Amino acid sequence: MNSREIIFVNKGVPKYRMYKDESFLSGIWKEPCTEIYAGFDQITGDQVANPEYHGGSDRVVCVYPYEHYGHWESAFGQALTPSAFGENLTVVGMTEDQVCIGDVFQIGEAVLQVSQGRYPCSTINKRNNNHLLLKKIIQTGYTGYFFRVLEEGVVKADSQIKKLFAHPEQITVSSIHHLYFHDPTPSMEMIEKIVGVKELAPQWHKYLLDLREKHLK
Repeated sequence: MNSREIIFVNKGVPKYRMYKDESFLSGIWKEPCTEIYAGFDQITGDQVANPEYHGGSDRVVCVYPYEHYGHWESAFGQALTPSAFGENLTVVGMTEDQVCIGDVFQIGEAVLQVSQGRYPCSTINKRNNNHLLLKKIIQTGYTGYFFRVLEEGVVKADSQIKKLFAHPEQITVSSIHHLYFHDPTPSMEMIEKIVGVKELAPQWHKYLLDLREKHLK
């Protein structure tokens, strides 16, 4: 039995919204839809407002585990709307400690590979009108993660999720988050092991190499 399942499929273009009486433009406001087309560089009809920090071929499909929705709703006593974290796919059975960098999945027609964890920003607070959310996301590691696209195709709301390849290094998204954000004395051996995974997105290679340099000083 496949325990992995899509709950929401979402896409959207940047929109202006208000937060604390200030207007801001962001692509985090996505809407549920019946299907998306995942291309090598972006999802059709899905755009980012700040390409310096968002989007690109290593961050085409943003994923967020639905299991965390219940946690946040309980923690803050407020209901969340679909794509509350700006994700394209809201899924069950694929939390950050269940997926590894380099794992490959077929979802509908698309073949997708886990490329990096998400480095969350304060726009998540604005999206949910909750100034504490970002801090708690970093504390818990409930960040979500990204897929790059190996084979383009349509992903529907009822598409099956099949794991095609389990990366042999088994570096989970959650283990990288813990090392980077929460380990006061990160293992240089572990850093070297992670940066040796060629499937890890270049930006996260840089984060970890910078971390190594910081602790070698």
